[in-house]
Amino acid sequence: MQQQEVVLKPIRSLEDAIDRCQRLGMRVSRQRRYILELLWQAQEHLSAREIYDRLNQQGKDIGHTSVYQNLEALSGQGIIECVDRCDGRLYGNISDAHSHVNCLDTGRILDVNVELPPELISAIEQQTGVKITDYRIDFYGHRNA
Repeated sequence: MQQQEVVLKPIRSLEDAIDRCQRLGMRVSRQRRYILELLWQAQEHLSAREIYDRLNQQGKDIGHTSVYQNLEALSGQGIIECVDRCDGRLYGNISDAHSHVNCLDTGRILDVNVELPPELISAIEQQTGVKITDYRIDFYGHRNA
């Protein structure tokens, strides 16, 4: 008997993220929904501590442990993005494949869409023998003075 492969549509909204949780059999608890709502409203990458602080400032009762456990579960299933940095992890909503600009002055990570020229992709494929199906680029720099 063959298993049927489930094709999941890209996550482009809060509703898509909640739908993905449900399709994967994850319970969409009150705390999990709070975290997802915050990440889609914030439109930036936040540390677990910032997420905890913002939710509690909004009057949403959630504990440290619950924040960490839910972030790990959501990022582990690819529902939210997790960016590892030397000073800790940052979490953000997931959109289409994108790259990051890391501001060395503020520590912020900005999402940008970068489309490499097909000739460059082809040259990389020829050089490595690997068929490129997706890519992500990290840029680093300082704010314009």
